[in-house]
Amino acid sequence: MISIYRGDDVTTFNFGDISVTRIEESLKPVFDPYKFMPDFDPALVEPHMSWLAPNHFDPETGLLVMSMHSWLIRTPDHTILIDTCVGDHTHIPNLPAYHMQQFPYLKNLAAAGVTPEEIDYVLCTHLHSDHVGWHTKLVDGRHVPTFPNARYVISKTEFENSAASADAEDNNGAFQSRIMPVVDAGLSELVSGDHAIGDSLTITPAPGHTPGHVAMTLTHAGQNGLFIGDAMHSAIQGVFPDWNSAFCQDADQARSTRRKLLEYCCEHDALLMPQHFGIPFATKVQARENAFAFDFMS
Repeated sequence: MISIYRGDDVTTFNFGDISVTRIEESLKPVFDPYKFMPDFDPALVEPHMSWLAPNHFDPETGLLVMSMHSWLIRTPDHTILIDTCVGDHTHIPNLPAYHMQQFPYLKNLAAAGVTPEEIDYVLCTHLHSDHVGWHTKLVDGRHVPTFPNARYVISKTEFENSAASADAEDNNGAFQSRIMPVVDAGLSELVSGDHAIGDSLTITPAPGHTPGHVAMTLTHAGQNGLFIGDAMHSAIQGVFPDWNSAFCQDADQARSTRRKLLEYCCEHDALLMPQHFGIPFATKVQARENAFAFDFMS
């Protein structure tokens, strides 16, 4: 059975002797649902407000609550981060809530008992700017790797797609400032298909949100977890799994992948661990006709 520890601003899920800790960057109402989800229909959502509000939808502002966090995985052999949020002083003018902000991310990582030098792997679900921000940090005006002893593991398809569109304004220069310094330092590792990290963690393709988007499965001590990046952004997508975000590049593929990941959780009793869900951040999944219900871990 997965055990849970909740302390001051810290949530840890234990899969036997493997721990998974949420490292928070921010948690607040941010996105207008009408702009963020083109299919958003308040009449359809209203019956679900009893469980969506206030952790996933803020009734006062009418905004979707969005968490920015990494998952810190500690196994007997490795210390691993999945995604690295927005970052410090990141130029994102189209998202004022994150533009040129200072977040206590490294302080929160330290509070969890880990220094940047102790990270062995940084796993990237995809390369959007809000998932690679702490890949690097500014030192004397230069972006240098934040985790100098880590291997930064990136989908080859995702890397090539991002390189081809590196100048696109919608990714806020993240490829040049957050990815290339890691590559230039010789810390990157490009992978294809299923790729194992140790004995318990596997990277697996999950395209749609981006062409090279990946998920990670955790299997240990008879328990399963699934890290899904941006295959889902909000808990509302469990009830309406065909609702994409406005940022999904291949709409049909994103819908198909989302359903497959949710079905995986149902079939394997896996804990769904997204990057953006609000409190309590992770959930078990149950099939409900053409949709899904969540049993939040509390």
